[in-house]
Amino acid sequence: MMKYEKTSVVLLSILLVSAFTCASLGAAIQAQPKEQGVQTNQPQSKPNPDPAKATAQAPEKFRVKLDTTKGPVVIEVVRAWAPKGADRFYNLVKLGFYTDIAFFRVIDGFMAQFGIHGNPEVSAKWRDAKIADDPVKQSNLRGFVSYAMAGPNTRTTQLFINYADRNRQLDSSGFSPFGRVIEGMENIDNLYSGYGEGAPSGKGPNQGLVQTQGNAYLRKSFPNLDYIKSATVVE
Repeated sequence: MMKYEKTSVVLLSILLVSAFTCASLGAAIQAQPKEQGVQTNQPQSKPNPDPAKATAQAPEKFRVKLDTTKGPVVIEVVRAWAPKGADRFYNLVKLGFYTDIAFFRVIDGFMAQFGIHGNPEVSAKWRDAKIADDPVKQSNLRGFVSYAMAGPNTRTTQLFINYADRNRQLDSSGFSPFGRVIEGMENIDNLYSGYGEGAPSGKGPNQGLVQTQGNAYLRKSFPNLDYIKSATVVE
């Protein structure tokens, strides 16, 4: 598994995560006929959240409880840190987006990434639902939560939870934390990380296939992944 040793390389991989997803999406779609068997009798996420409904302004401070396969996690969000990011997260949770969502990219000593919907039809709706950047007011320290992105103004639904204080160097690249884990960080530490970096750089999930085939692909090819079973605003 990948360790946090070559920071510049890992940082670049986060910066390009959405770009790679888009670039690989066409190839993944072309490959769909060969992968039809992956999709049989696999559970799909039930909520069908619509980006058009993601318009509510979040409270100035609120908490979200994640019910994960490793145990509960509570994230406290402070809207003043990153208002646009906080509003998007609030709406995603209220709409049920983070139901049956995989931690598909977990890198020891670096971060745990999630936020591609398990239903490909839902993923397609949100792919272009980008929000503008927020100025960086908080640092990417251990336990803080930020959006993955492919450059300026490309944030959508993918998030990562920082594992290490050294991730503060992400601040200068525009990753603006909007919340932090205040309970259950030990459960984030225990997420399965054995698949390492995603394809094509590593042996982990191919994000293009996650987008086009969803949890069916993940459950068949990466059965040890952990999931968010549900997310609820609790304050």
